[in-house]
Amino acid sequence: MSHRRLAIVKGEYFPAYVVWELTLRCDQPCGHCGSRAGKARSSELTTAEALGVVEQLAAMGAREVVLIGGEAYLHEGFLEIAAALRAAGVRPTMTTGGRGITAELARGMYAAGIRNVSVSIDGMEHAHDAIRRARGSFAAATEALGHLRSAGISAASNININRANERDLEAVYEHLRGLGVTAWQVQITTPLGRAADRPQLVLQPYDLLRVVPRIAALKRRAYADGIRLMPGNNLGYFGPEEALLRSIKEDGRDHFQGCQAGKLVMGIESDGGVKGCPSLQSYAYVGGSLAERPLAEIWNDSPRLGFARARTVDDLSGFCRTCPFAEPCMGGCSFTAHALFGRPGNNPYCHFRARTLAAQGKRERLVPTAAAEGQPFDHGLFELVVEDLDDDEPPVPGALAELVQLTRKPEPRDT
Repeated sequence: MSHRRLAIVKGEYFPAYVVWELTLRCDQPCGHCGSRAGKARSSELTTAEALGVVEQLAAMGAREVVLIGGEAYLHEGFLEIAAALRAAGVRPTMTTGGRGITAELARGMYAAGIRNVSVSIDGMEHAHDAIRRARGSFAAATEALGHLRSAGISAASNININRANERDLEAVYEHLRGLGVTAWQVQITTPLGRAADRPQLVLQPYDLLRVVPRIAALKRRAYADGIRLMPGNNLGYFGPEEALLRSIKEDGRDHFQGCQAGKLVMGIESDGGVKGCPSLQSYAYVGGSLAERPLAEIWNDSPRLGFARARTVDDLSGFCRTCPFAEPCMGGCSFTAHALFGRPGNNPYCHFRARTLAAQGKRERLVPTAAAEGQPFDHGLFELVVEDLDDDEPPVPGALAELVQLTRKPEPRDT
């Protein structure tokens, strides 16, 4: 990839959508957490430093900043930072596990200008508490949605689908519908961070053959129920339900348009590290630190951050290189492919790809070959094996049972 200067073009490349990890501190030791959240990073931005970042985001035209962690509310300046974003004309939102959101905190969030919050619910109570490795987590997340709505905040939800919870999809939808959520984001668990330690938890590529049509059916119901159901960027692509899944309007014809990391999307880590997407692997994609360089300089000059701007079909490999949708898709989600093979450009988590192989009586299986090292946003490595399609394989092996055992021995965490 060329290391030419990556110029900001107004309306083309600017950080419109920013996900900002305020702290890595967390009150839940989730077994699928990509950032391995728990304890704060050794050097996190202070409130004063974060307020300076707010000014830079506003100057660069940021439209929405999603505050995350860990848990964003565990940062001492959480509400002050949210209020500063709102005052600067940037929409502050939040994604949370919800365990610490009380009625009082919800009212404080509303007063600070937060109007939209997504609470993660990863299955019904048994599966959710096992995945989150914290008893009472499901009940707390459910209560959080109620507190947020009572405070006047639009409450949404999100789910990471894996082999421990995919049977709960329809039940979770009903639960959320009953709670009055306005939106639901559905994505798949990627073997990143703690999920990389549990490869039996993540879906196999051929699991999309049964999962994607179910999500499409729920999307049709969501239109009727007034709920905005949207897939995450690592779920898809280009199967017969693509337009249905990607479109906001019921008669839409939208489709996946490639990884937007470093184009319109940006992630900020709690120590000031800047990368093109919040889930990208830090060691490979952090383009600079806000503790050392201005945001505009990092965005403008770093090839690590701007890698997707210069990507072409020639950067793809495997099935993705020869796919008829190669040009618009560009290999799907970058951090997902990198978590599997140590580089983007070949992503077996693709509905079109799984269907194409199934028509030939084949499927792809991911086999772990190297373990993750135990750092935030790290990953192992996998080998891709092509084998005969087996429609009789049980959909959920012992992933959930293993996580239930782990729930009884939670990892130490900084609360």
